[in-house]
Amino acid sequence: MSENKDPQVAEHGKSVEGVKFVYDFTEGNKDLKDLLGGKGANLAEMTNLGLPVPPGFTITTEACKVYLDSGEEPAALRDEVSAHLAALEERMGKRLGQPDDPLLVSVRSGAKFSMPGMMDTVLNIGLSDRSVQGLARQAGDERFAWDSYRRLIQMFGKTVLGVDGDLFEDALEKAKEAKGVAVDTELAAADLKKLVTTFKKIVEKETGRAFPQDPREQMDLAIRAVFDSWNGDRAKLYRRQERIPHDLGTAVNVCSMVFGNLGPDSGTGVAFTRDPASGHQGVYGDYLQNAQGEDVVAGIRNTVPLAELERIDKKSYDQLLQIMETLENHYKDLCDIEFTIERGRLWMLQTRVGKRTAGAAFRIATQLVDQGLIDETEALQRVTGAQLAQLMFPRFDESAKVERIGRGIAASPGAAVGKAVFDSYTAVKWSRSGEKVILIRRETNPDDLDGMIAAEGILTSRGGKTSHAAVVARGMGKTCVCGAEELEVDTKRRRMTVPGGHVVEEGDVISIDGSTGRVYLGEVPVVPSPVVEYFEGRMHPGADDADELVEAVHRMMSFADRKRRLRVRANADNAEDALRARRFGAQGIGLCRTEHMFLGDRRELVERLILADTQAEREESLKELLPLQKQDFVQLFEAMDGLPVTIRLLDPPLHEFLPDITDLSVRVALAEARQEPHENELRLLQAVHRLHEQNPMLGLRGVRLGLVIPGLFTMQVRAIAEAAAERKAAKGDPRAEIMIPLVGTVQELEIVREEADRVIEEVQAATGTRLKLSIGTMIELPRAALTAGQIAEAAEFFSFGTNDLTQTVWGFSRDDVEASFFTAYLEKGIFGVSPFETIDKDGVGSLVASAAKAGRATRPDLKLGVCGEHGGDPESVHFFHEVGLDYVSCSPFRIPVARLEAGRAAVQAEGSDHR
Repeated sequence: MSENKDPQVAEHGKSVEGVKFVYDFTEGNKDLKDLLGGKGANLAEMTNLGLPVPPGFTITTEACKVYLDSGEEPAALRDEVSAHLAALEERMGKRLGQPDDPLLVSVRSGAKFSMPGMMDTVLNIGLSDRSVQGLARQAGDERFAWDSYRRLIQMFGKTVLGVDGDLFEDALEKAKEAKGVAVDTELAAADLKKLVTTFKKIVEKETGRAFPQDPREQMDLAIRAVFDSWNGDRAKLYRRQERIPHDLGTAVNVCSMVFGNLGPDSGTGVAFTRDPASGHQGVYGDYLQNAQGEDVVAGIRNTVPLAELERIDKKSYDQLLQIMETLENHYKDLCDIEFTIERGRLWMLQTRVGKRTAGAAFRIATQLVDQGLIDETEALQRVTGAQLAQLMFPRFDESAKVERIGRGIAASPGAAVGKAVFDSYTAVKWSRSGEKVILIRRETNPDDLDGMIAAEGILTSRGGKTSHAAVVARGMGKTCVCGAEELEVDTKRRRMTVPGGHVVEEGDVISIDGSTGRVYLGEVPVVPSPVVEYFEGRMHPGADDADELVEAVHRMMSFADRKRRLRVRANADNAEDALRARRFGAQGIGLCRTEHMFLGDRRELVERLILADTQAEREESLKELLPLQKQDFVQLFEAMDGLPVTIRLLDPPLHEFLPDITDLSVRVALAEARQEPHENELRLLQAVHRLHEQNPMLGLRGVRLGLVIPGLFTMQVRAIAEAAAERKAAKGDPRAEIMIPLVGTVQELEIVREEADRVIEEVQAATGTRLKLSIGTMIELPRAALTAGQIAEAAEFFSFGTNDLTQTVWGFSRDDVEASFFTAYLEKGIFGVSPFETIDKDGVGSLVASAAKAGRATRPDLKLGVCGEHGGDPESVHFFHEVGLDYVSCSPFRIPVARLEAGRAAVQAEGSDHR
């Protein structure tokens, strides 16, 4: 091991002196999530707080990484596990799988970041044909013992041995049918004993070996299975979806079992210290008597609200509420808690900072500030731009005429409309064909993740707010309604029967409201979000539920605006967009694309200009365009009065303003065949052939077009200057910035700038108005970034065009590659996210950083911004803050997101500086 290597990190496949791979729950704490995973770190923290946690130990993420990289466990791991197991056995007074009084353990995954249901868990390890008898005698309950054994075989068979889980489910259903019962709790000990025999036969038939009877072999195989599950398909898909790094590995928690399936005085549940859907304080969660934890998460039996526990077991209920208060005050956040009651004794199995909806995140952050648990700086870290974007989505129109067909539990808010589908494969297939779908299941499981991602929303007939569907949907920001018991879901026949006998077939359109739990037939119209109405100035903080959310958003935006260093501008091409952007908080326009001003009726004028044969024809076209351009800019300066407006001179690929070469060729051929006059069309076709480009995105556009077509940029600069002079005469405060596009060398910029300065002087002389117009350039070519120090000699500002810079750095044509192979690249993990969505920090980002540094070395007062859509991407905004840009610019509806993230970036940077 080299001297500079972290002594806590093992070399792959080797035992390293001093490296510790196993920690007792008494040895860790909540700050060791990198090493112990979230579950292990929090179990240790609860143990340190003196809460009732079953004893156990955690195998570190480092052990997992060694195993995944080398295919072998670290040499020291088995001995460490043996030592900790022996200590656990001594503490519990019994041995793992001891025939007369067995110690049983669970083996659970626990990565740094919560991945609900994505990796593997095995309960009741240590049971065998011998020890099940001892467990029955010790518990005085034969049914409980055989129920626990069948659960072990079912979980172990599916998770560790790779047996198809449906084989066990089918056998369980047949056992219930044979007994004439609806739920598994009604099966007697004899029924469960027969089921164990059936399950063992399934294992032997499917794997070619008997179910292992050695308890240590069970535990070792389960640990390996948890390690392996880190690289399972569903775990990798979830990490890509949630942008969790793939190299973290998972810890493994080995915990002594406590049993919620010992009868009516036992049970299991999940509790939240606040409502994860709304953020409101109260008693929230689910409880299930005579059950183990997997029953609650899987949603296979409908739970009762947590408040019912007060009636069922008041002592445990009161203790649980005290613990919930302790944990929330300790973590200073919403806590998600798993617990088991074993014959009236409460045990804490897990806690973590709970996943929540976007609305709940904003409400809880402000509530905690008001309670004095956190300050405004910390509150900004508790919300994200992605959550704010979710709150800006439309909602259902409450005044619309609707046909309600059911109601379930409002698990994750939103208004989702789509065609009903009943399996994940169909959801993905239809979604890729452009259809919007609602995934309908009795209950979801981790294998449904593909379909959940593809769907607009998820509807289940079973489960509650803590079921798999609810937890995963909240994490992804998907609309979800759970536990709609009145809806009879038949996945085999691909249909859902609703009260009154109406049948919803696959392909029928339904609407689900994740805020109310209501389910509607057909498409329900939507209305703007109250948060958008707030940003538009049409709603103000008030007292009802919508206004309460608006108040929370308003306060968080105020925090962010006070903290942020980055200014936020808008990409806007007309006065209407500019005014909307200003209402949304834009501090100017960072990109006005003038080519958008020449669409429609004006397109012919530009076409004539480009194809002009003589100077007179060209000047005539420019003369017609000038007043149109001037009026555009007058309106823009008026809308953004007192704020900077960066105007990019014409930058279209040339083909956008030329007739389609195929259509024109057909017209000429037809005219020739009919012997009709076609001189003008023929002349036009010859010109189009002359200017035709195989790759117009890398051809005659931007500054090249301005240099090749005399007078084009001159006309635009004159229009800008005259518009600014007119606004000044009207007592306005125009702040125009002229941006030269697609510059690759300083000489291009110098030529255009010299001509622009001449025109500005002419306008000043003619109007008697002093104008302050700055001239800069877009950095959107790798060469421009690499020679930024030279270009800064002629530029007063840089605006990074990261859309084109991404295309030219990667060699991608965005219009082509996103449809052709990006899906495969994302699925194979080559991309965690599209480089057009979030900036590629290592490639494109390094050019931005080096160009910014070189530009400011030449011109210290150089203004730096970004105007690609990365300017509204939360992760990218943090990067732009780090490299010292002055502003980001994005589409109007992304301005609030950029404002919030700019504030969060500043707060995070402060925190890093203090550390």
